[in-house]
Amino acid sequence: MVRLKGSTQAYKLWMALTGLFLCVFLVIHVLGNLQLFLPAEQAREQFNWYSRLLSGNILIMLISYVLYFSILAHVFYAIVLTLKKKKANGAAYAYDRRANVSPWYSRNMGLLGTIILLFLIIHLKDFWYQYKFGELPLDSQGQKDLYQIVITTYRQFWYVLVYELGLLALGFHLLHGFFSAARTLGLYHPKYVRIMKVFGWGYTVLIIAGFMAMPVYIYLMT
Repeated sequence: MVRLKGSTQAYKLWMALTGLFLCVFLVIHVLGNLQLFLPAEQAREQFNWYSRLLSGNILIMLISYVLYFSILAHVFYAIVLTLKKKKANGAAYAYDRRANVSPWYSRNMGLLGTIILLFLIIHLKDFWYQYKFGELPLDSQGQKDLYQIVITTYRQFWYVLVYELGLLALGFHLLHGFFSAARTLGLYHPKYVRIMKVFGWGYTVLIIAGFMAMPVYIYLMT
């Protein structure tokens, strides 16, 4: 039993660390995407330069491998912890009162995680895979024109809808994950609960709003 408890704590720790690393990545990612709000030709030049920087810099390439590992590890530990929890809980209680003590998104992390995973697969296929292995149009400098792929993709209403749904799921996932990671790492002190909540909500709203605004802007304005 002690061994099981210890391994569960280790999984939670890795879950927290990989999650926090992904949170840092989201900040960098949304800042890079803000270039899409520039005037069209400037946005094309800036965004394509940014894309080449990410794909051609050795240090950033090494960091990207850490990113891929973090995504896979985060998903793996989430599945393991879910299975452990189900095994530990055993039979369901006749009266489930969790709704009185936890928000709905904390009780539905499995569903939210599944939506995010499907969204991530679609997103990587249409952008990362296309940039790495697809035949992209070329810009005026003869370089891969990822900007054009982004614009073409987000002119499709169904894709904007899928993107917004995936981001809403990510937002609720971030809210739960932020506070869960803080508790796991021993940072959720009663004296600073209010500060932690403000920071967690502020981070989530800014990140998700930044990502959600991009496809809507492209769909409506380009």
